[in-house]
Amino acid sequence: MRPDLVLASVPYQLEAVAEILKAGVRFLGMAPRTLADIYTDIAAIAGMMGARERGQTVIDAMLNCIAEIRDAVQTASRPKVFCEEWGKPIIASQPWVAELVEAAGGEFIVQPGQKVTAEEVAATKPAVVLAAWCGAGDRVPLEKIVEQRNWADVPAVRAARVFCINDELLNTPASSLIGGLRAIAWALHPELFPRPHGVRQIGAVI
Repeated sequence: MRPDLVLASVPYQLEAVAEILKAGVRFLGMAPRTLADIYTDIAAIAGMMGARERGQTVIDAMLNCIAEIRDAVQTASRPKVFCEEWGKPIIASQPWVAELVEAAGGEFIVQPGQKVTAEEVAATKPAVVLAAWCGAGDRVPLEKIVEQRNWADVPAVRAARVFCINDELLNTPASSLIGGLRAIAWALHPELFPRPHGVRQIGAVI
């Protein structure tokens, strides 16, 4: 295919990367953890494409949206939030998702990106549970995982505040995270924000 540039994101397939490098193709590998890392990566890609101004426009739009939502929730309550990127084992979402939860007016209650048990999550008594499993789209089986984890007494479950957010809105380190932020903001503060695309609520109180 003779690409001018290959972009890759963690986790890399090391054998494939080795072949690309041996072929002498320009390669840019990224391993973002925070929103600041993502902005840096966007700027780097834009620079390599000769589109620095367009890259900065994307970054500015993300920053402005985050600032608007942060301002909107300044005087709102700050519910405790658990957000997971995988279910077996349970893995908390990445640091950039924790930053989005904070910007949307929530308190991220576990260590981002780390494994956690169902019992440990229950002990924190989250008011909102969010699930965005890698590769699952919007198909996280909310009722099933609540039942399997014995979460009937978790405040989020009792209030039916358990949500699936489309995978690509939270797990892709790109401008699409703004869609994830809007989904989180609505889940935490439905009185302040319209219901966006890409979020599904548990069907009934357990």
